[in-house]
Amino acid sequence: MDYRKSSAPVTTVTRNLDLMSQKTGNIYETVIVVSRRANQIAVEMKQELNKKLEEFASYSDNLEEVFENREQIEISKFYERLPKPTLIALQELEEGKIFHRNTAEPAKQK
Repeated sequence: MDYRKSSAPVTTVTRNLDLMSQKTGNIYETVIVVSRRANQIAVEMKQELNKKLEEFASYSDNLEEVFENREQIEISKFYERLPKPTLIALQELEEGKIFHRNTAEPAKQK
């Protein structure tokens, strides 16, 4: 998923707990679903950032060659400005983009 195009807010927003827990029936289950999705998003974002920063990696042991790389700084700042993974996960939950099921409950027959 492209997190750069996410419509999630960058700051904290007040949310209606009744609407959030509507799909799961329990606010605590909702929190678990959102936290697991946020962890997935965080891992994906971290891997993407590390992949981009690897291009600038210097493997020399010489301390005198330490210098600032403007492109590397700009990439880091860009990722810092993105919405936090929790806010992205909450936005996905509101938009119905998260699939979840409770494995403790028996599967519903159609």
